[in-house]
Amino acid sequence: MGNSSEAFVNLTPDELIEHALNNNEGKLADTGALAADTGEFTGRSPKDKFVVQDDITRDTVWWGDINQPIAPEKFDSLLEKVINHYNGKRIYVRDAYACADPAYRMNIGVVTESAYQNLFANNLFLRPTAEEAANQTPEWLVIAAPSFMADAAVDGTRQHNFTIVNFTKKIILIGGSGYTGELKKGIFSVLNYTLPQNEGVLSMHCSANIGKGGDTAIFFGLSGTGKTTLSADPERQLIGDDEHGWADNSVFNFEGGCYAKCIDLTEEKEPQIWNAIKRGALVENVRFFEGTDKVDYENTTVTENTRVAYPINHIDNVAVPSVGKEPKNIFFLTADAFGVLPPISKLTPGQAGYHFISGYTAKVAGTEAGITDPVATFSACFGAAFLPLHPAKYAEMLGDKMRASDVNVWLVNTGWSGGPFGVGSRMSLKNTRAMITAALNGELDNVEYIKHPVFGLDMPTTCPNVPSEVLNPRNTWANTSEYDEKANHLAALFNENFKNFEAGANEEIKSAAPKALSAS
Repeated sequence: MGNSSEAFVNLTPDELIEHALNNNEGKLADTGALAADTGEFTGRSPKDKFVVQDDITRDTVWWGDINQPIAPEKFDSLLEKVINHYNGKRIYVRDAYACADPAYRMNIGVVTESAYQNLFANNLFLRPTAEEAANQTPEWLVIAAPSFMADAAVDGTRQHNFTIVNFTKKIILIGGSGYTGELKKGIFSVLNYTLPQNEGVLSMHCSANIGKGGDTAIFFGLSGTGKTTLSADPERQLIGDDEHGWADNSVFNFEGGCYAKCIDLTEEKEPQIWNAIKRGALVENVRFFEGTDKVDYENTTVTENTRVAYPINHIDNVAVPSVGKEPKNIFFLTADAFGVLPPISKLTPGQAGYHFISGYTAKVAGTEAGITDPVATFSACFGAAFLPLHPAKYAEMLGDKMRASDVNVWLVNTGWSGGPFGVGSRMSLKNTRAMITAALNGELDNVEYIKHPVFGLDMPTTCPNVPSEVLNPRNTWANTSEYDEKANHLAALFNENFKNFEAGANEEIKSAAPKALSAS
């Protein structure tokens, strides 16, 4: 790559840690993990992500705020500048791949300026054997140059940092940011484009696990809904925690590791993550207790988005390889702070498509005086920031796969019951686990269901180990007319959000929209 002074190829984690320490890129924590700072950027910068607009992408990409176009000649110029920038610098090169199902394996070459970024690539992508690496030709190339700064006026970027995906040249070019999540999500965006269109594989931002009987379950959910907690089940093996593909005969992990938040991390709350932070792991943007090499996970001096990257084999009870059968159950997790949605309900294919496109959860109200209402959050397909295609494409694929495989799709509210945030109470984790276990065990297959009057969802009237009175949310409110009013309010928020997508959605999905109750 250019005339770099030295290129280090496929170093081991121990070698990369040694290089990082010698390069002053980080320090060792008492657990043996490498602690490194990512510099100016401690999170993704979605406004600085671009897709090269050319003959391949012009009529297929969902252009807009998420997928911003950049001209091919701007990309070519920046690529040349980055290659020249490498001149005289040491670089780290790594062979990796994505997709644990061999039928969809995508070989990746990663070139980084820093050792810690290369350690991240080792941990998050799948790791070829030494023999495979020696004979591997990368299909895609990821080039990361944190110390290269673009000239926005000349280079066509918004500011000095950028992530650009070029589907024709199969290159992801990252500059001006040392945040490692750009590498991971760059490849995820590529797979979200190629797999649905070229392979008929539904790409998903979700976690997945396997039961003792070989049944696969998938968990979708935005931050704060319990996705990590509920998919980490001691009775089931973890396939992966974040990115998967659903093919005709398999559900497979795209990745070889986990990139977990570690703000306020404790051994009691998240034992799996806590125990995974050992030699070979990378913790980012954390601070130590003064005078020690022990990480203070409550310290937010740098960012609240402190992270740890570790290979999946740092966790016990994982599926090897990271592949399961077609899913038997899918869970959409939402933390409804309005207290409207039922704790568990069964969705038709149309409803599944609608709620998949919506990707709803609600954040609790702030602490400022007078602000009492929760804030609704919608993220299409539970991962809008990484979707190169129109969300309806993924939703229709989900509906097709539901019909072909007879999978159950459940909407699970881990949020509030008996009233909105500030009035009602948070759904009991014990009850939520019992409902998910009942769904997984087929114990909700033959119970009686009633329809939600606004959202049309099928709500079970009984569930093992769960009090029946909590299953219908309207019955948990002291004032049912206040419930109806809040349900109408939430329905209006759903319908307003869906206007962004209805032009690309089919009639089955559109007909699943909630219908407000008329005032009595």
